Amino acid sequence: MDLTGKHALVTGGGTGIGLAIAKALAGAGAEVTITGRRQNVLEDVAEANMFPAAMDVTDEAQVVKVIDDAVAARGPIQICVPNAGVAIGKKLHKTDTEFWRQIMATNLDGVFFTIRESMRSMLTTDWGRVIAVSSIAGLRGMPGGGAYAASKHGVIGMVRSISEDFMGQPYTFNSLCPGYVDTDIITRNVESISQRSGMNEEQARDVMVQSNRHKRLIAAEEVGAAALWLCDNNSGSVNGQEIQIAGGKI
Repeated sequence: MDLTGKHALVTGGGTGIGLAIAKALAGAGAEVTITGRRQNVLEDVAEANMFPAAMDVTDEAQVVKVIDDAVAARGPIQICVPNAGVAIGKKLHKTDTEFWRQIMATNLDGVFFTIRESMRSMLTTDWGRVIAVSSIAGLRGMPGGGAYAASKHGVIGMVRSISEDFMGQPYTFNSLCPGYVDTDIITRNVESISQRSGMNEEQARDVMVQSNRHKRLIAAEEVGAAALWLCDNNSGSVNGQEIQIAGGKI
C-alpha cells in the first residue's frame, strides 16, 4: 500500500494503539500528525513522516487551531483517526457528574471535534478515511464501566450516522473495536483491579486476558494493521462498520 501524499491525523498518537496506528500509516508513506497532551512524549516517539503537535481533544478551540495549523503545513487531512481516550471505571453509585463529564469530554466530545474539524479539509479532496477507535465496550456492557461503555457506544453511533451523511461519496467512516490490548492501560488496570479485589498482579492481569475470546492480550500492532487495511483502495466498500479485534465474535 502506498499512502504517499496523504496527510493523516492520529489523536493520542504518542502511546499505545495510537502510536501503533501512526507508525503503520507512516510506514506506508503517509505524513502523520500525531497529537497528545504532552509534547515531549510525542517528540520522543516521532519517527520519519511523523509530526508531533500537542493538543487536548477536550478543548474545542485548541482542536480547531491545531488541525488548522496541521492542514496549513501538510495539506488536507485525508485519514482521520480519533483515538485519544481515557479508560477508567467506576460503579454507578460512585459515578458523580464530574467523573461522567470527564469520560464524555475525552471519549465522545473529543472524537466529535476531531472528525468535524478534519472533515473541513477532507471534503476538498476526492478520497478520505475516518477510523475511530472505539472498544468492545462499545458493543456490550462492562461491570463498573457504565460511563466508559456509554462513551464508546456513542462513538459507534456517531460514526454510523456520519457514514450515512456522506453515503455514495469517496469517504468511509468505520470504528475499530479492540478488546484488551497490551498497552500501558493494562498496567494501570492491573493495579486498579489488585487494589479493589485483593488479587495479586498475575491474577488481575489474567482477568483481562480471559476476557479476550482467544485468551491472550492483543498487540497494538494488530490494531494498527486493521487501520491500515481500511485505508486500502479495495476497502472502499467497508463503511459504517464496527471492526471487532477481540479474538472472536463478541
